[in-house]
Amino acid sequence: MSATFETAPATHPGPQAAAELADASRRLYRRGWLEGTSGNLSVRTSPDRILITASGRDKGELTPADTVAVDAASGLPVRDDGPRPSAETSIHLAVYRRFPRCAAVVHAHSPYATALASREAGRGRSTVRFDDFELIKGLGRTDGRLVVPVLTNWPEVPRIAADAEDWFAGDPRHAGPVLLIAYHGATAWGTDLRQARNHLECLEELSRLTLLLDR
Repeated sequence: MSATFETAPATHPGPQAAAELADASRRLYRRGWLEGTSGNLSVRTSPDRILITASGRDKGELTPADTVAVDAASGLPVRDDGPRPSAETSIHLAVYRRFPRCAAVVHAHSPYATALASREAGRGRSTVRFDDFELIKGLGRTDGRLVVPVLTNWPEVPRIAADAEDWFAGDPRHAGPVLLIAYHGATAWGTDLRQARNHLECLEELSRLTLLLDR
């Protein structure tokens, strides 16, 4: 499974982590992928700690103060007097647990990926398959095929995280560092924020092309 980073846990340490999260959030907001207060981003700052965007924050105006350090095992904030972490922290933790070399996770409501996931779920499908597009290489696949899970958008976010863990545990063939949630959004990860964002961009463009071809 190419999405599995197999070596020692990667981290994104240092005081710049919060600033980079804020900058990446504002960039994605400007693209129309984090409307309202939607979406969330995180980095792994140490083997046992994650820095994630706070709940209910406008991503277009996010500052370093709008991030929260959480325990990587429990998802609980390290401090009691700060903002609440994203409601989708459990999904981030599921990714970090599975992929030790992952040091950044981005969850956004990019329109084409969300539309494609929702259409496929409406047709009773639990995955989206992409074939032959050159851009598939951008998601670590060199065989011309990418299969992405379409998870159910349960009201209870930990249930979505559990479904993601079940998908990972199956070690699916042709998988990449991305997943979809029907009627919700897309999640991508990588060794740093730049790579995670790049993976999200690749998934969004593949989704756009697929929808165009299906017209």
